[in-house]
Amino acid sequence: MSAPEDVGPAQGATRTLLARAADFAALRGGTPERPPLPGQPATGVAVVACMDARLNVEALFGLAEGDAHIVRNAGGVVTEDVERSLAVSQHALGTTEIILVHHTRCGMEQISDEGFSEALAERTGVRPPWRVRAFADVAVDVLEGIRTLRSSPFLRASTSVRGFVYDVDSGELQEITESSLTARKQGTSV
Repeated sequence: MSAPEDVGPAQGATRTLLARAADFAALRGGTPERPPLPGQPATGVAVVACMDARLNVEALFGLAEGDAHIVRNAGGVVTEDVERSLAVSQHALGTTEIILVHHTRCGMEQISDEGFSEALAERTGVRPPWRVRAFADVAVDVLEGIRTLRSSPFLRASTSVRGFVYDVDSGELQEITESSLTARKQGTSV
């Protein structure tokens, strides 16, 4: 494989990652001890999570290669494309459970759709046709995501959908439910 030419100043990290990928491929190769993995996730689970580098989904849930589908984006927001990916995951590859994971101190709580669009338009000269999907409260957005997925005509009604907020400082998960959010708003615990 020939090395592509650098296209910009920030190529050092990419070169390092490509070298690691070559090492990975050398170790992974299809051998009798390590047969090829099927496309279907072994656990039947799809995880939707924020792309934040502090959230290591595989380590958090003890997932091995081939265990689950991982769908990530800014905020872990349930978008049309997330719904598309989950429909494929479920109907073509057999997943039956969905876990949503947002996290504390998320950058999506620090921006606004309009403010981000304006800043991006100033920097690039083009206003984005999409919303960034910022949110003010991570737990509320998890619950909105759960509701969206449970009402999706593209997912089976029997699909288990649960949502959590990962604490980036303690490593703990807090499950978000209608009752936990109501209790939080009322200042009580569930």
